[in-house]
Amino acid sequence: MRRVAESVGRWFAVLVLLGGVAGLVAPDQLAPLASQVPLLLGIIMFGMGLTLRGSDFVLVARRPWAVLVGVVCQFTIMPFLAWGIGHLFGLDGQAMIGMILVGAAPGGTASNVIVYLAKGDTALSVALTAVSTLLAPLLTPAIVLWLAGSALDVSYGSLVTSIVQVVLVPVVAGLLVRAFAGGIVERYLLPYLPLVSVLGIVLVVAAIVGANADAVLSTGLLVALAVILHNGLGLALGYGAATLARLDETARRAVSVEVGMQNSGLAASLATTYFSPAAALPAALFSVWHNLSGSLLASYWARRPVSGPAAAGEPRGVDLRSPA
Repeated sequence: MRRVAESVGRWFAVLVLLGGVAGLVAPDQLAPLASQVPLLLGIIMFGMGLTLRGSDFVLVARRPWAVLVGVVCQFTIMPFLAWGIGHLFGLDGQAMIGMILVGAAPGGTASNVIVYLAKGDTALSVALTAVSTLLAPLLTPAIVLWLAGSALDVSYGSLVTSIVQVVLVPVVAGLLVRAFAGGIVERYLLPYLPLVSVLGIVLVVAAIVGANADAVLSTGLLVALAVILHNGLGLALGYGAATLARLDETARRAVSVEVGMQNSGLAASLATTYFSPAAALPAALFSVWHNLSGSLLASYWARRPVSGPAAAGEPRGVDLRSPA
């Protein structure tokens, strides 16, 4: 089973792509799973919490400037890009809401392994993922309602409640379990978390694509192009902002990936809970694409090693631990 878990982690991007294909091939069978997206995300986020330790937050105090730059970029660059690209492509209604939900989400946890493979600052990546996830209940609803408020029939309190339930509570629960039963978690659970996480996000993508099979075939190309541009500009602008902030090369890579890779599972969960499966389509496509683009970028950067506080040795269990 450990070998299977390690294998699915390495082939995560391909498996997510196959999940999307399955949704198109068997929409009637997979579409009903869309109602279970919040539960699946909760399981994934609990897994993320199990991989976190108190030491992951020490970096916030040791390198506050780098963390501040990353978090500010996370919650400014991607939301405004989503709004601007959505208008540029003429998206409206549920598709526009879906783009903004993706943009306002915190960083995706698969970003940690991408940064590690890219010889970036993995410790900074883990800290940024953790901090942006903890801030998401406050910032994500506020950003969504600000940029798409006139088109929404949902309150700030409702969005906060959902994010607390499917993100914050599972993450904190996992963190506490790790704190009080670290030996058991590290021996019996951590080796298998990639399998659980990958299976969860593949099911999320398959369900959302299945529920939107007709939309994918008719307008999916336009939304896919918007998603690709959103991700690409996020990676580029994240790197540029970190450069302007005078961070070192390893930190620039970490910020770039953290900004460009989103917790698309959260966006899909909010979309299916408060809007419609159509609003979750950008999140499903983003989940497929950002793992492919992240893997390609990691391969490019890995051939260009740099000096600095890059990750060394094993990736501390962050290897595709809860990709979302």
